[in-house]
Amino acid sequence: MKGRTRLVFGLLGLLGLLALAGCLSPVSDADLAENATYDWDTDANATYRLYGGNYTAVIEIRNQDSLELFLEDGLGSKMAIPISGLKFQYPNGTVGNDSVYEVSTGQSEVVLEPPVGNGTVAFTAERSGPNFRTRTLVEGSHEVALPPNKRVGLPVVSRVVPGGYETEQVEDRVVLQWDSLDRNTISVKTYLERDILLFGGLVALAVAVAVIGVLYYRREIAKLRRERTELGLDVEDESEDDDPRDRGPPPGMR
Repeated sequence: MKGRTRLVFGLLGLLGLLALAGCLSPVSDADLAENATYDWDTDANATYRLYGGNYTAVIEIRNQDSLELFLEDGLGSKMAIPISGLKFQYPNGTVGNDSVYEVSTGQSEVVLEPPVGNGTVAFTAERSGPNFRTRTLVEGSHEVALPPNKRVGLPVVSRVVPGGYETEQVEDRVVLQWDSLDRNTISVKTYLERDILLFGGLVALAVAVAVIGVLYYRREIAKLRRERTELGLDVEDESEDDDPRDRGPPPGMR
């Protein structure tokens, strides 16, 4: 038993050292070689299309030797973005697969070195939940195509940073468009169209409860007043209601 315990702890220690050394990459050669289809015909310098559990990125580079793919957590630490289906489109329209890249992977970042400094980088990346976040990898215009039936613009349940964007309906998707960006991060929180009905229903229910509460309160106050009147508790001395000016001059001046 002791020997097995030592073996288990030894393996855990080795895995920890490999992770610290960046050897446990979040991206494998098989991931990079996965087959993927991209829409190369886009007017934006960077185009993202969001799906349920991932998104595609089509990035036009100009005189750029590499792209560093990572996000920062709340503490400022870098986290590599797991990608797959890596492709590259040359300026003449020819498309090459992952083999044309030099790729360095680690726990903190994935570095892509395309074969030439001008062309279009394309890859698929993982995402989870209703949120999307990416660093701005290039300058110029950006587009984010939301998943079908997803929307933005409703406070509390959605948020887009940076602002100053325009929206366009393209088939079943809402597309967010920026001519240029003055931030180094794009962050999008979406909601489902059916969430509007749910949100509106909750608001209507809250209003109805408030109205019923006010009516009930006013009815109870009126009932209490009637009971006090019947008991004579609200009958005041008529002399207290007299206007002092109607009583004539004070004593000694009459």
